[in-house]
Amino acid sequence: MAQLVETTGSSGLPEISPIWIVEVAIDELYDIRDTFFPKDQMEKTARLQKYADAALALVETAIPQELRKSTSQRAQYEFLRGKILDVFPYYQKEAEDHLSKAVKLNPSLADAWLCLGNCIWKKGDLPSSKNCFSLALSKGPNKKILCQLSMLERSMAQAMENQVHLVDESIQHAKAAVMLDVKDGNSWYNLGNAYLTSFFVTGAWDHAKLQQSLKAYQNAEKDELMKLSPDLYFNCATANKYLENYERALHGFEAAAFKDPGLNADKEVRKIVVLLDKLDNSLKGQAGSKRLAPLLASLGEVTLISTHKKVNLNILTQGLNKAVMIVGKVLLFVKHDDIAPSYYVVCDSNQCCFILSVYGVHQDAIKEGDRVTLLEPFYRINDLTWKQKHYQFNSIRVDFVEQILVNENALAPRHTVRASIHAQLKS
Repeated sequence: MAQLVETTGSSGLPEISPIWIVEVAIDELYDIRDTFFPKDQMEKTARLQKYADAALALVETAIPQELRKSTSQRAQYEFLRGKILDVFPYYQKEAEDHLSKAVKLNPSLADAWLCLGNCIWKKGDLPSSKNCFSLALSKGPNKKILCQLSMLERSMAQAMENQVHLVDESIQHAKAAVMLDVKDGNSWYNLGNAYLTSFFVTGAWDHAKLQQSLKAYQNAEKDELMKLSPDLYFNCATANKYLENYERALHGFEAAAFKDPGLNADKEVRKIVVLLDKLDNSLKGQAGSKRLAPLLASLGEVTLISTHKKVNLNILTQGLNKAVMIVGKVLLFVKHDDIAPSYYVVCDSNQCCFILSVYGVHQDAIKEGDRVTLLEPFYRINDLTWKQKHYQFNSIRVDFVEQILVNENALAPRHTVRASIHAQLKS
């Protein structure tokens, strides 16, 4: 944000610095980038171009040719031009040229290093971009630089075998940004993205990562500026979706779609509605079925040497049920559009049917007709209404491969799976 700088004119009255006027124009330009989301992307591009042209003209006035003989003034000139030109989502060589000149003329310009890193990132040179961010950070702690470095590390992780290490680094840099300003919503948002990405790259099974992500997003929402961010609503909805908070997810995606139609968040709404319809219809299709009794006959024969107490669905309480296990028969695999989780219709010996959602396990590890033993089940009573349609069903969530036995056997390591999904990152 531009800082007001005043000088004293010949009249003795304070005068506003021309550089401050330029910085205000640049702030306005970047506000358009971050908060203006028309249905037609060309409208946004045209507005950015209009404001960029105006800002470039202000730079020429603020730092005229005769002042550019000074190294510091020339560095400032190159930096401001480069930052303005880099506002667009695509790479511009002219922006890189200006920013490169700025850091050569004045290597201590942390903001110029930050902008150069962003610019180089757009052309796909991620290692060079990281080097720029690291050099910017060497000038002193800076939450914006830490956030960009955290984002870049998540982006780099997508093309690396050792994804977990880079995402862990991303989390550490995101935490450092938050520590510099605990009221900054963007830093919290970035930390939420780091945790959400970690959830996926570690196999889409760690419930705690989702909870940490959601908590960070909730802290981000306390910042009024972040309420303008459609990406925050989208990613928070994504976390809620995988936490199976379906109603919150639907409202979040709907809000994101309203704020930025280009996110295709309405598609996510439709996917959840289709999923809920499938789960609802699958359960209704099994209710009262005459074939259940013979199918479930073998459940009473299951005996395991375990410290867990064997119970049925009606004994469970909402949330984590420690020291108990539930045995059920897999009646149906429910196909849907997402990679994770896998959904099954399962029935216990009391003929109580429920939805089983399994994370981090390949879908072919569990087949229709299998007996499943669920240790320390996480139980939920889903009860929600969306667009005048009411959904109500019971579900059990399995996050760890150790929580499930199939036909009284532990799953082999080959059945574990990593879901290659990533949080939608703010540019």
